[in-house]
Amino acid sequence: MTCAHSSCASALLRIHGLTVRYAASQEQSSPALVGVEFDIRRGETVGILGESGSGKSTLALSILGLLPVSTNITGSMLFENKDLLQFDESAWGTVRGTRIAMIFQDPGLSLSPVMRVGDQIAEVLRAHRPGPRKVRKQQVEAILRDVGLSQGDRIYGAYPHQLSGGELHRVAIAQALSCRPDVVIADEPTQSLDATRQAEILDVLREVNRKFGCAIIFITHNPALLAGFADRVIVMYAGRIVEEGPVPQVFRQPLHPYTKGLLQLVPASLQDPDRTRGQHLPALPGSLSHSDRSTRGCIFESRCFARTELCQSESPREVVPEEGRRVSCFNYEN
Repeated sequence: MTCAHSSCASALLRIHGLTVRYAASQEQSSPALVGVEFDIRRGETVGILGESGSGKSTLALSILGLLPVSTNITGSMLFENKDLLQFDESAWGTVRGTRIAMIFQDPGLSLSPVMRVGDQIAEVLRAHRPGPRKVRKQQVEAILRDVGLSQGDRIYGAYPHQLSGGELHRVAIAQALSCRPDVVIADEPTQSLDATRQAEILDVLREVNRKFGCAIIFITHNPALLAGFADRVIVMYAGRIVEEGPVPQVFRQPLHPYTKGLLQLVPASLQDPDRTRGQHLPALPGSLSHSDRSTRGCIFESRCFARTELCQSESPREVVPEEGRRVSCFNYEN
């Protein structure tokens, strides 16, 4: 495993050679993930950046063991040195929601419209940590305060349709945090919010990370959300990691042409901590095609401004141009 991060050996979660192929795919030669490798340390925030179709959500569902049973998965996912890919559903029940939890981009995916939100969070606690009902209610109210919902009684007794969009997102975060997980996966959790609400949710996640020490995997298509928030960024394209490194270095000097293209689409004030978050990210010129996925060369070649003849016939190897960084591009091979 190539680890751009210097403390690979002390990782909480280590993913090695993860390749995922959906059985129902029309394009059998095109896996959703290809040889994905990275590590996550306790307490750090890692951004997973890429356009739609880059494999970000497949990666999240893989880590949670939520892919269809017909999916072909190879590689390993070591969580505290236990391979999650070897878990049966009973073993997953001891990890999913308790040790590794997820915040979905749409709270409707995790909240029932016919149950009071406080009872829904309490159900998560009851399922994993049985105890007196009165104690569970107190725990839920404390969790709601942790995510900035000070009106605990009102929120606890409300149905989802009675809450604002921002409140719903905070409730979804509270539900994910209810068992104090070691890893929280946030899959585009601010996508449907305006810039002000996005900033508020990022502040909540930042405070949660500081207070509880959980690792956060933050999935997004928008680089602007990662500046000043994530420690590292992993850039994905067509199911592959094409670049990884600390956010300040990658944003100041991106190496892969795809990363450069993404960063050119956001304001120059990206690294300003007082920037306006949540700007719309337009698409890069061109799109990924089936022929790109099956090419012998670099999968980004057809959209790349720096392509050469070599890019059409060979796939670049991953290189480490400097400590803490890695990139798959011929421009950095000796």
